[in-house]
Amino acid sequence: MAERLAIRLPSSLIAEREQAVAVLRLNRPHKRNALDDETIVGIEQFFTSLPDGIGAVLLAGEGENFSAGLDLSELEERDVTQGIAHSSLWHRAFEKIQVGKVPVVAVLHGAVVGGGLELAAAAHVRVAERSAFYALPEGSRGIYVGGGGSVRLPPLIGVARMADMMLTGRTYSAEEGQAIGLTTYLVDAGKGFAKGLELAQRIAGNAPLTNFAVMQALPRIAAMDPASGYAIEALMSAIAQADPDAKARLKDFLEKRAPKVTRK
Repeated sequence: MAERLAIRLPSSLIAEREQAVAVLRLNRPHKRNALDDETIVGIEQFFTSLPDGIGAVLLAGEGENFSAGLDLSELEERDVTQGIAHSSLWHRAFEKIQVGKVPVVAVLHGAVVGGGLELAAAAHVRVAERSAFYALPEGSRGIYVGGGGSVRLPPLIGVARMADMMLTGRTYSAEEGQAIGLTTYLVDAGKGFAKGLELAQRIAGNAPLTNFAVMQALPRIAAMDPASGYAIEALMSAIAQADPDAKARLKDFLEKRAPKVTRK
């Protein structure tokens, strides 16, 4: 049974707890969960204030869409300095997701567009329902991505595909998004939340230090030159193996108290 988390958030967000998993729902279905500044500040507050005992976060959207992106009704005339500050607000919030306290699973359905796609890209695992579709319509709006998409999306789909989406308004379906690397799981309509929660619970059961290494070390190692990457990998591996939790889990496996990996 889910219980509300005692984190002060705007009405555009709902925070609950499912045992060791915190669930954050975008709650502006009448606006297709468009992201206004209040919601972005709330997202940052949520990920900064996660209580002890939370091992993973599940991010989802209420209604028929994950998020249609930036709330254009809030778009006001800004000078360059103000524009940089606004983009930095999004960067700070989404960085709390990507390199925060615990891994994040995003469940995607309906519109995953513009800033909504940037938000999804900050998660570590993405589950899509077949209703999901992806677009970056900034080019036709006369604007440019400002929520970290230039950094997070090219490693997933490549610079050429991202440029094509922005220049031509190309939209990808859920199946196409799965094929090009936007998501790692594809499920039928209505099954995304259950699948996402299952994955989040599995992640929350991992050794915390291993989850930390995957979140914090892996992306940095991938961006290093090979020699530096090998050195950091060896160091992280040694640290993880020396952790008491890891030693206990290995002992359980060797003494046949832990399940073996099998094909499911």
